[in-house]
Formats: sequence, structure tokens, C-alpha cells
Amino acid sequence: MTEPEPSVSDKTQAPGVFNTTHWTLVIDAADTQGEGAAEALAQLCETYWYPLYAYARRFGNGPEEARDLTQGFFEQLLAKKTFKVADRNRGKFRTFLLTSLKNHLAKEHQKATRQKRGGTATHFSLDFQDAEGRYVAEPSHETTPEKLFEREWAKALLGRVLAHLRAEYEVSGNAERFDVLSAHLVQPEGNESYQDLAEKLGLSLAVIKTSMHRLRARFRDLYRDEIAALVGSPEEVDAEIRHLFQTLGNP
Repeated sequence: MTEPEPSVSDKTQAPGVFNTTHWTLVIDAADTQGEGAAEALAQLCETYWYPLYAYARRFGNGPEEARDLTQGFFEQLLAKKTFKVADRNRGKFRTFLLTSLKNHLAKEHQKATRQKRGGTATHFSLDFQDAEGRYVAEPSHETTPEKLFEREWAKALLGRVLAHLRAEYEVSGNAERFDVLSAHLVQPEGNESYQDLAEKLGLSLAVIKTSMHRLRARFRDLYRDEIAALVGSPEEVDAEIRHLFQTLGNP
């Protein structure tokens, strides 16, 4: 029998999973001379580039221009130390980021001709390979840029939590168990019963039920921690969770 999956209280840090909050990353990114600045910015970019790209596209920019604007946005944030004005006590991190993007777009559209980025800007590469494919698959092109950004933000957060959770299971040798059970983590079981899952994994029904209970509990803890790192106060956590799940349920 395989080893049990990580318990809710398991504190083991999975490889490639950073034990920091998003506001911690903002502080690190603000210090351009700091040892962790480049890594911090890379984490921010990896998580949030697509919601920002989708906003830029829905705002009326073509694919190539949206790519340039998104890439340039992150470069300017670091080069101009914009992160230093961010204050978690003044609101949600997603609001700060979207407001910063809007300001960036406004300035870029004021330019008569596009200028090449250079000077002291820190350059890095974002993976835009499938960006437009994802964008054209969006369910409604009547959705406002703000609503599209919020939905993609919610999806990015969910993806980050699931990646963190899978990494924990992978460390304990239970990646296959996670892959099978996670399909029923935030959605109803549908046509696949717990007994089906037990047969698929070669485990008893009791183990499957216990595993799903632990998986959901760990997911809730991680998701709540993630939200707490992105809002201005603990009192905002529950409202933000409700808002993001409502966003995911309203394409």
C-alpha cells in the first residue's frame, strides 16, 4: 500500500514551492538590489501574467501589442520600484496590480510611437506561446476587461494552490492519488463514485473517503492562506473567497 497522503498539519515544504506570501514577494521585488528580487518577480509574473494579458487584449489591444504591454508592465514595475508604494493595509493585491496596469496602459497609449524598452530595465521572458489560444477560448467576448481580469485572477490563484498541493503529494510519493482525487476536489463526484475511485487506485473505500476528507481540508487551508496573503486585513478573507468563487461560477 502506498504511504498516506500529507495530513492537514503536514509542514513539509515541497520542492519548487516557496513558503512566502504574495505581499512578501512584493516587498522583495521592491528591493531591486535584494538577493531575492529577481526570483520574487519571476514568481509574480508566472502567476499573474495571463490575467493581465487578458485584460490588455479585452481593452482593445492586438495579440502582439498585448504581449509587449504585459512584458513591459512587469519590467517597469521593477525598474521604477513601483512595488515600494504597495501597502497591504490599503487593500487587495489584485486591486493594486490592476490599477498599476491601467496606469501603464494609459501612459503607453499616450505615446505617439512605441519605444523600445531599454536602459536599466530588468529583462525577463514570459511564456506567451499559448496566450492567444487561451484568450480566443474565453467564453464571452462581451465580458468587460475588469471582469475578465478577475475571473483569470481567480483561476490563477486556484491553479497556484493546486500546484502547491500536488507538490506536497508528490513529495510523499502520492502524485497519482492526487491526480485522481483532485478532479473531485471542487466539483461534485459526477458519475464516478468513491467506489470507482477506490478501484482505480487499488485502495479500500474507507481509505478513499478519508483521503478525500483530508485533501479537501488541506485545500481549504492552503486556499485560505493564499487569500489572506492578498487582502488588507483578516476580516476581508471570507468576503474575498466568496467573491472569487462567484467570479469562477459566472463566466
